[in-house]
Amino acid sequence: MSSYTIPLFINGDERLAKDAFDVTSPDTGKVVCRCSIATEADSEAAVEAAAVASSQWRNSLHAKRRDIFLKAAEVMSSRRQEMGQYLVDELGAQRGWADFNIDLAIDMFKDVAGRVVTLDGTLPVSSDPSLTAMVVKEPYGVVLAVAPWNAPYILGTRAVLLPIAAGCTVVFKGSELSPRSHQAIVSVLTEAGLPSGVLNYIVTTPANAPSMTESLIANPNVKKINFTGSTAVGRIIGKLAGQNLKPVVLELGGKAPAIVWEDANLDLAAQQCVLGAFIFGGQVCMSTERIVVHKKVSEAFQKKLAEAVEQIFPSKGDALVLINAQSVDKSKRLIKDAISKGATLLNGNVDAVESSKTRMRPLVVTKVTPEMDLYKQESFGPSVSVIEVETEEEALRIANDTEYGLSSAVFTEDLRIGLRFARAIETGAVHINHMTVHDEMTHPHGGAKASGYGRFNTQSGLEEWVRTKNITWKS
Repeated sequence: MSSYTIPLFINGDERLAKDAFDVTSPDTGKVVCRCSIATEADSEAAVEAAAVASSQWRNSLHAKRRDIFLKAAEVMSSRRQEMGQYLVDELGAQRGWADFNIDLAIDMFKDVAGRVVTLDGTLPVSSDPSLTAMVVKEPYGVVLAVAPWNAPYILGTRAVLLPIAAGCTVVFKGSELSPRSHQAIVSVLTEAGLPSGVLNYIVTTPANAPSMTESLIANPNVKKINFTGSTAVGRIIGKLAGQNLKPVVLELGGKAPAIVWEDANLDLAAQQCVLGAFIFGGQVCMSTERIVVHKKVSEAFQKKLAEAVEQIFPSKGDALVLINAQSVDKSKRLIKDAISKGATLLNGNVDAVESSKTRMRPLVVTKVTPEMDLYKQESFGPSVSVIEVETEEEALRIANDTEYGLSSAVFTEDLRIGLRFARAIETGAVHINHMTVHDEMTHPHGGAKASGYGRFNTQSGLEEWVRTKNITWKS
C-alpha cells in the first residue's frame, strides 16, 4: 500500500484534509494511495480563492497565458512516465491508454496556447453616424469544472484549460476514481507558472458529492459550470444551474451507432467497429454501442467482426479490466436481458468467470430488438449490438432511436451515401469510414439531445468562457 495521500490544492497551497479515502486499483485490488476528502469549508475556500484571483487573471496578458500553456506542455512531457503510471494504477488501464491521454493533453496545451491570442472584440457599424460601438469579450469569472475518471488527462485538462485560457479562474472538482491523475494536471500548471488561486482542486466522496456540488453551483461567486459525465448526473447539474440562472456546458453519455452499408469495405468496418466498441473496455462516451448493418452483407460482416475481435482482443489473452465490479455486472445484466428476449451471442460467454470481478471480455450481441434494455441503455462496457436493416430510412430510424446524440460512424465507399447519412444522423459528430471514438482539438466536440450542449475544443470551446459586452459612446 502506498503511504502517499493526495492533497487538496487551494490558493496555491497543498492541503491535507482531516479525513481521507483509499484509492484502489481495479486491476490488482490493492490500495495505490489515499486521497484527502474536501469539506464544505474547503470548497468554499476554493471558490473564494478563485474569486480573489479572478480580478488579476482576467486582465492578464494573452501572451502570458500562452507562455504558461506552452511551458505546461513541456512539463507534462517531461513527467510522462510518472503521470502515466498514476493512470495505470488508478484505472487498471493499459499503458497505451495512458500514453494516448497524455499525448492528447499535451496537444491541448499547445493548441490553446496558439488560440488564446485570438480572443478579440469587434467594432460594429452603428446606424447613428455620431455613435461609435465596441463589442468586447469578457471572461465569466469563477468556473466550476467537473471531469470524469475514464480519460482523466484528456477530460481533466479540457475542463480547466479552456476556461483559464479565456481569463476565468477555476474550481476543479476531480473524480474520486482518478484523483491523483487529476491532481497531476493541477501540479503541471502550477509548475508551469500559473498564479495562485487561478486553479483550485478539491475531491470528495460519492456520498458527499451531491450536497457539495449543489452548494458550489449556488455559490454567488461561481458564474458558469463545466461538466462532463453521465446523462443522469448532467440532468441534475442542468437543473441546479437553471435554478440559479447560471449557464452550463455539458458533455454527457452516448449510444453511438455505426452504420455498415452494403458497399462498405467490410474488413475496415469490422476493425473500426471492434476498436470503437472495445477500446478501454468500452468505457468511453463515444464508444460504438450499436452496429446497424445492411442485410445483404450482414452475414459476411459478422464473420469478419468475430475475426477482428479475436485478432485485436484474443480469447487467450487477458480479459479487459473495467473500473469496478459494478460496471461488469451492469454490462452482463444488459446482455442477459437481451438473450432472454431472443438475442444471441456472436462470440464469447456472458457467464465466463475471469480472474477478478472487475474483468470482462468483449461480447457481440446479434438480433437485438427495441424490447431489450441493451437496445437503448448506455452499457459503458465491452459489448456491442448488431442490428440488420434493408433501407436507408430504416438505418436512420434505428440510428436516431435513442435519447443520446454524441458520436456516430458510417461505412460506405460512396461518399454521397455517407454524406446523406451524416446529414441525417442526430449526433454532434459523424465519422465516415472511421470509428466513433474520435476527438481532437482542431474539431469542435459536443453532443445533441441527451448527450449535452455547448462545445469543447477549437475556437468554439474557447468562446464558451467569454461573454460579450456592448459599449457605445457619442462622438
